[in-house]
Amino acid sequence: MGDIKQFLLPDLGEGLTEGDLVRWTVKVGEHVEVNDTIAEVETVKAAVELPSPWAGTVTGLHAEEGTTVPVGTPIISIELAGPGGQGAAAAGAGEDMVPAPPASDAEDKQMTLVGYGPREDGGRRRRRRPTAPAVEGAQVSFNVPPTAPPAFVEPEPAPAAATRPTVPPRPAPGDARVHVLAKPPVRKLAKTLGVDLGRVRPSGAGGTITRDDVEAAASSAPAAGAPTASPAARETRVPVRGVRKHTAAAMVASAFTAPHVTEFVTVDVTATMELRERVAARREFRGVKVSPLLLLAKAVILAAQRTPEINASWDEAAGEIVLKHYVNLGIAAATDRGLVVPNIKDADRLSLRELAGAITDLTETARSGRTSPADMTGGTITITNVGVFGIDTGTPILNPGESGIVAFGAVRRMPWVVGTGAEERLEPRWVTQLAVSFDHRLVDGQQGSQFLADVAQILTDPGMALL
Repeated sequence: MGDIKQFLLPDLGEGLTEGDLVRWTVKVGEHVEVNDTIAEVETVKAAVELPSPWAGTVTGLHAEEGTTVPVGTPIISIELAGPGGQGAAAAGAGEDMVPAPPASDAEDKQMTLVGYGPREDGGRRRRRRPTAPAVEGAQVSFNVPPTAPPAFVEPEPAPAAATRPTVPPRPAPGDARVHVLAKPPVRKLAKTLGVDLGRVRPSGAGGTITRDDVEAAASSAPAAGAPTASPAARETRVPVRGVRKHTAAAMVASAFTAPHVTEFVTVDVTATMELRERVAARREFRGVKVSPLLLLAKAVILAAQRTPEINASWDEAAGEIVLKHYVNLGIAAATDRGLVVPNIKDADRLSLRELAGAITDLTETARSGRTSPADMTGGTITITNVGVFGIDTGTPILNPGESGIVAFGAVRRMPWVVGTGAEERLEPRWVTQLAVSFDHRLVDGQQGSQFLADVAQILTDPGMALL
């Protein structure tokens, strides 16, 4: 038998302590190469595909799908490829989950998360090995029907009348545990709706389960033998996992560590809305979304440079306030996995056109569940756009490690007093409300008020940004 190595769950971000194992992409007895994806793990930061640090044969999987695994826990064992290392392929052919043996001191040192070494195939995804027909008690492959011929074998032509759609069949209630293809947002939706993904017929490419598939399954009658809730049930219990679990812990820690102060202001943003239309009409902004959020982001960046304490952090261990001479602007994004806050690195160095593209890319990536851990760390100040939900304002809680967060309310047409003295009159104007929460340990009332007033002034009269 060759040398067997254990892969420990690495820290997938800055200071993460655990992750939820979404799915395995390998099985016991399967050969893997360096950098082949072995599993998908979800954390508060993002959904991450874990690459293999070694080439060899999988001899054991030490965690079930859907479980929460602490960082540093062995999750997979791999027998290294080489002389004497070929005998493990047949070991445990029908047993995916085996107890994890104690990790050696050498294995306690985890390698970097992504990119363990060069790939001989030029970076292409690993091809799956031929799959034998399913037998009772064995795990069924998630992308090959139990009665299908082995992968990469050309089947004999079938009569035209026997042609069937290339969609994996619905598993019967008595089938062995089946792997399913579904993105983390779809899995989150299935959990919320109480849908068993193993009973959903996929319609997406390559047998992937889509949101429509889950919603259709939720609206249809439950399959025989499936757990059902009584129509008279008074409570529903939803497991706290993934983003929701980590967000809750972070918000509690923030609320009870940093003394929050929140201030509000109502702003006439008619000039900003007019500027938005002119900017959107410019040739260099074609194909880019020019939203009120973009102009608010620019205003926040400019105001933060005048009040650097709002763009700082509190170092408890050193007893120091750390003023940041850069702005990593966080944008809170509501996703199917929960609320995530990726940030735009060095947003203060971007032009308005570059900032618009960065915001669009950031939100689209977040909603697809593919935000990288690097984009979720290192933020210095955050914007949460509650206006997209029709909300006027709120009291946002600080993102841990930051000293300021701005809430942007809905922009509405409202009556507003314009003019002075005898020229005062009511006019319909574009109006919004802003709120800023700040850490009172390093931002005092005058500084917080000055920052919010500067943001409001820029939105009221964008020309002030030139001063």
